[in-house]
Amino acid sequence: MVKKYCVAIFGGAVAGSEAVEQMVKKGVHVVVFDQNALPYGKIESGLPKWHVKLRDKQEQKIDARLDHPMVQYVPLCRLGRDIDFEEIAKDWGFSAILLATGAWKDRTFPLPEIEAFIGKGFYYQNPFVQWFNWFHDPNYSGPDYSVKEGAVVIGGGLASIDVAKIVMIETFRAAINKIGLKMDSISIERFGLKKAASQLGISLEKLNLKNCKIIYRRRIIDMPLSPDPVTDSLAELEKSQSVRKKIVSLAEEKFLFKVVECQGPKDIIQKEGKITGLLMQKNKIENNRAVPIENEIYELETPLVISSIGSVPEEIPGINSDGEKFVLEDHASGKLKGFENVFVLGNAITGKGNIKESQKHGRNVSESIIRDYLGVYGEDDHKSDYEFKTGIAEQLQPVTSFLTQSEPIVAKQLEQIQSRVKALQLKQNYTNYHAWIKAHLPVRLEKMDNEGK
Repeated sequence: MVKKYCVAIFGGAVAGSEAVEQMVKKGVHVVVFDQNALPYGKIESGLPKWHVKLRDKQEQKIDARLDHPMVQYVPLCRLGRDIDFEEIAKDWGFSAILLATGAWKDRTFPLPEIEAFIGKGFYYQNPFVQWFNWFHDPNYSGPDYSVKEGAVVIGGGLASIDVAKIVMIETFRAAINKIGLKMDSISIERFGLKKAASQLGISLEKLNLKNCKIIYRRRIIDMPLSPDPVTDSLAELEKSQSVRKKIVSLAEEKFLFKVVECQGPKDIIQKEGKITGLLMQKNKIENNRAVPIENEIYELETPLVISSIGSVPEEIPGINSDGEKFVLEDHASGKLKGFENVFVLGNAITGKGNIKESQKHGRNVSESIIRDYLGVYGEDDHKSDYEFKTGIAEQLQPVTSFLTQSEPIVAKQLEQIQSRVKALQLKQNYTNYHAWIKAHLPVRLEKMDNEGK
């Protein structure tokens, strides 16, 4: 008799779908629960919409993994809201539970009072990028965001550059719309602002665009845009720092934002309930740390502040968290503290929500990969063959070991799990994976004549 195991995976995106593939290869039945209608996670909502080929390639991989006879998909089912964690862990009878829930919550901005100004001159990155990705869809019904010239992005990683690009692209689109011209954001990103203006036969200088600023607390050479060297070689460190400077310079030139280094927000400036600026503290780097410079404080005028300082897993009732990561029994196994059969995967372990890129057959993120990701080759076509590197195969080794030492479930237990899953699917009128995805995929900008708004 074939031993039967059934594993629940929460989150169907890159990490979750890769775990699905590994489990199915071992003959394990899988139920994938996702909080969204689509299982694509930040491929859909966090990767800016100009990454058409990369998004489609990765989503096709996810579809191939989830549309499998041994896999059941449950959409719109959020752990801790639509289904109780302890009930799943203790009552459903799953052989193991894998949490690949990602990092969806923006890290709290370091000025607590700023929360009162969300939508009043302050945005967090994650919902802002989601809006940018979907607002062109005529069926979009989510929150609206207003991009302001002279906006300030607080952060320093790849995501902060994505946000600055969005601000400048939308600023450019608004400016050309005023003079009766149109160009979609995908084309603007591909061309860059100067070349886009040239394509339209207008002078960029006459548009008089105000620069968006990225404010980073450390130096440009410290920005986490390329890997740190694996050795202590000074030459290797200087090479890595040089790459970061080059990347920033190319991005600034193409998209006309500015990176301001060694500064951080100290307080907000507001008028009539809206942010009008920030009180800024200048820093110096001592012993590889950003240290405030005494009496080096100034006022920075801006109508919009966007926080891009990282993402952390959302808290789930019943799961212990230290505020930024789930509490584990030990990091090596990824086992959740207090539960024998619950394991954490991907960004839910690392507490990092940024999408990392790797090149096919490559182990490191090279300068060419990052330049291509940011669209700063200075040419029209993207060149690199991306893959998303998760390390899930290695993370699953303790899970596989746990399963082999566990009692298999009997046929009746599997039938009971599948029956409960079917009931959840029926609540959403879910029939099969392919039909569901086709019905819920948003309108793609590249298939429209013009941007909808």
